[in-house]
Amino acid sequence: MATKHKYDYDLIVIGTGGAGSVAAHMSANLGKSVAVIEKESVVGGECPNWGCVPTKAMLHAAGIYDAAKHGQQFGIRGATLSYNYPSIKAWKDLAVHRTGTWQGKKMFEAEGITVVKGEAHFIGDHEITVNRRHLTAAHFLIATGTHDFIPPIEGLDKTGYITFREAANLTRPPKSVAIVGAGAIGCEYAELFSIFGTKVTLIDITPRLLMKEDQEVGELVRMLFEQNRGMNVLMNTKVMRVEKEGLAKRVHYQQGREMSSIKVDEIFIASGKLANVDIGLENAGVEYTPKAILASEFMQTSTQHIYTAGDVAGPYQFTHTAVYQGRIAAHNMWHKQKIATDYRAVPRCIYVNPEIASVGLSEDECIKRDLKYKTALTQISIIGRANTSNVNDGFVKVITEPDGTLIGASIVSPRAGEMLHELTLAIQYGLTAQEVANTIHAFPTWSEAVRVACNKIR
Repeated sequence: MATKHKYDYDLIVIGTGGAGSVAAHMSANLGKSVAVIEKESVVGGECPNWGCVPTKAMLHAAGIYDAAKHGQQFGIRGATLSYNYPSIKAWKDLAVHRTGTWQGKKMFEAEGITVVKGEAHFIGDHEITVNRRHLTAAHFLIATGTHDFIPPIEGLDKTGYITFREAANLTRPPKSVAIVGAGAIGCEYAELFSIFGTKVTLIDITPRLLMKEDQEVGELVRMLFEQNRGMNVLMNTKVMRVEKEGLAKRVHYQQGREMSSIKVDEIFIASGKLANVDIGLENAGVEYTPKAILASEFMQTSTQHIYTAGDVAGPYQFTHTAVYQGRIAAHNMWHKQKIATDYRAVPRCIYVNPEIASVGLSEDECIKRDLKYKTALTQISIIGRANTSNVNDGFVKVITEPDGTLIGASIVSPRAGEMLHELTLAIQYGLTAQEVANTIHAFPTWSEAVRVACNKIR
């Protein structure tokens, strides 16, 4: 007679984004019995369905339109140039469709992974409920992601607002918008809307745009937003209350001691994320904060057989770090030889024009840690590719230890995301700026600016 298993599954994964999917597939490939729980109508998580993919697809369309509008400097005429926003949305929908998330359930099941739709809730450290169904597992991976932090602004719920989820599905851009939050999401949508003619007001309580990046990055982006895009950028500014005004909305804000207001068609909230932790973690003995589930360097929670990965675990909220953490969690569940996370060289990209990409420590972080360091900065405009492309704005900045070992870098340039990876590799493996500078870089490429910047470190 067959022996009855103690648990229904070897592993239950809660969430099917980048972290959960890779861990489920890895575990199934090792012969483990796996179930995944997903509360949304589609699998795949935020990035392919509402975040990275749709946003970048629309930004690509916007970039083509913007380039065509400015084509006269290269002898290209576009007097009758226009756009059709429903067609742009259709292009975005195609890009999302091609990710395959709509058939993700079949892909899981093809590998013997059970897919359960609904919200999971722990009732013990080995047991959850999903739609009143009880499921048990020897191990769990919590990869539930995050949700938007909606600031407690008076009148906001009554007046109405959108987030990136609703913004990706608009059938036309608003005529005017107040974007509350000047991080990556706020800046990307500010760029997108402004290209299609929206009057954008960007508001943040912090002193500069993109506070997690180097100061030079935020200052340059603000200049480009104001001068090239005609945006109204309000920093050190707090939104106090909002209210309806006919079909429009009025935003009241405080800047210093001054109170002012603006009238807009729409309010876009991009003020950060909170972890999805309302799943009965207390019943499983899992420690957490509103920002993240607490985890060790091995992605283990305070309950030994429960792991976590992705945005809900922090410290980053990127798809590439989610996949990285998911792989580490899945490995550590089933192998005695453990792998620890290593965040020395995590790339970050922001898809405005020109692109922003950074890796490692910022100068602010070096100062906070009381580190000794060197920096060097090279303007993009000095290299040959900038000349042939008529690009004047942008730079490469590198940060090193006193001996020249690279520990951080920031790039503002066309193709910055691709340029960044030689510096990411250099930081990961402890190379010096001079070793990068001594490497031959093709002419004319944007990456020549990396060589020049690194060569300034002495």
